Amino acid sequence: MDSQNASYNAGQAKGQAQEKASNMMDKASNVAHSAQDSMQQAGQQMQEKAQGAADSIKSILNSKN
Repeated sequence: MDSQNASYNAGQAKGQAQEKASNMMDKASNVAHSAQDSMQQAGQQMQEKAQGAADSIKSILNSKN
């Protein structure tokens, strides 16, 4: 009976460890996706600001001609 109990407890511990590992991987994946989204948004904002600056320079140069 003791060996069956030990085997059962080992199986339970293994299952719990696998579940925790799976949850940690899910959290890490969510963090990575969130970081990627933030970087894409920052890149888009920088691109828009650069385009606005370029348009302003073009406008200034065109008004002087």
